[in-house]
Amino acid sequence: MASRRITQETFDSVVQENITEFEMEPEEALSEAIQQFESQGVDLINVVKAVQNTAAEASDQKHNILQALDELRKALDLLALDKMGDHLTNFSEQCSLDFAHRHLAAEKSAYPTVLSSCKQLMSDMPSLLKGVQALAALLDGQPDLLDSDGRQLLMEILKQHRDHAALTTVTIRAIRHSCLKHEQNRQDLVQLGVLALLVGAIVKHGTQADVVKEAGRALRVMTFDDDIRVPFGRAHDHAKLIVMENDGLRIIIEAAKAFTDNPSVLSELCSTLSRLAVRNEFCQDIVDLGGLNFMVALLADCIEHREVVKQVLSVFRAIAGNDEVKDAIINAGGTDLIVLAMNRHMGSPQICEQGCAALGMFALRKPENCRVIMEGGGALMALQAMKTHTAEVNVQKQACMLLRNLVARNPDFSQLILEMGAEVLILQAKTTHRDCEDLAKAALRDLGCKVELQEFWTGEKGGISR
Repeated sequence: MASRRITQETFDSVVQENITEFEMEPEEALSEAIQQFESQGVDLINVVKAVQNTAAEASDQKHNILQALDELRKALDLLALDKMGDHLTNFSEQCSLDFAHRHLAAEKSAYPTVLSSCKQLMSDMPSLLKGVQALAALLDGQPDLLDSDGRQLLMEILKQHRDHAALTTVTIRAIRHSCLKHEQNRQDLVQLGVLALLVGAIVKHGTQADVVKEAGRALRVMTFDDDIRVPFGRAHDHAKLIVMENDGLRIIIEAAKAFTDNPSVLSELCSTLSRLAVRNEFCQDIVDLGGLNFMVALLADCIEHREVVKQVLSVFRAIAGNDEVKDAIINAGGTDLIVLAMNRHMGSPQICEQGCAALGMFALRKPENCRVIMEGGGALMALQAMKTHTAEVNVQKQACMLLRNLVARNPDFSQLILEMGAEVLILQAKTTHRDCEDLAKAALRDLGCKVELQEFWTGEKGGISR
């Protein structure tokens, strides 16, 4: 795996050398430079792989994104507010090309320039929209750029312009980009009251698909624990705040009902809902608020929409942590729909994983539910998923867990499952995927198959040595 990095200047100098010293055409020089560095194990993700403007003087040669940034700076210095909007749009387009363009701009101090532009345009709604779009584009993949001034500005825009749907959407997008893989930004924004504003945006613009989808995504990001730089985050606390202080479950469920013909919005809201089912009572609340009946109907109506199916199954998996909710899903016909969805989308490893995981949760500690799953073809479908996705470790793990749960309290099912060919598939998963070994052994053991269980420590001999 490539791990070495180089600067933009180093890359550009090699391209220029290929052009001047070896008389290559610009595109050939670029291709040669890329091949040369990649063969040396250099990761070029942070490098703009384009030829600079060779028609300009040597001292003025710059990549397009830096030219766009220079034009924006000139307009800002002159307070030419009427021209800043176009320059911001041009800068946003360059940032949207790839991470390398955004990284290069950030290295050249683009963030304070864009932030200052937004502050100057606070009273000019159309231009402010372009400014926040540029800020959101720049922050994508670079959340460390956001500082205290930036957080305050984004919050101020959300508060002052809450009636403006488009501006609300891009401001929330900027917040989402700044919170991905950045725990401190999440915590700081939550302290500033961002959760109430995000939920409020869904209520205020409940018929605007872009706002609802973006707000749902941002709420979900607030429940992530994805920043490896901190030992632990506050994902669980943020989920509780969304539910208990901001009525998040009810608002999201009600919002979803307004978009039954929009699979894109539905999948986003379902995904967010699954992230909020972090406590036993929250799982029950989703049922009591009509969320379960809505999800069952949604799965039946949108069975052809792969992304919606995957996210509904993830909700079932999440809320089935509550034993009473398991029974409610079973009684609502959830098992048959899950088996149907897996059969319809057998080619999707994500749906197979979520389907097996949901059925595995239904079966846990529930012998009667196991009977329903067996009669509905759940075990057979899990084995078919194992056959189809032999290389997908998560599918193998969840299928093994389901098979184990089905027989843990119903040993009579063991022979039937073995006759379906379970042992060979489980052994194959155990051999192929090291991460699946423990689950595979547990499934084989509970199915009554011969399995070698290694005893790592017996509790005998010696003490702890220094």
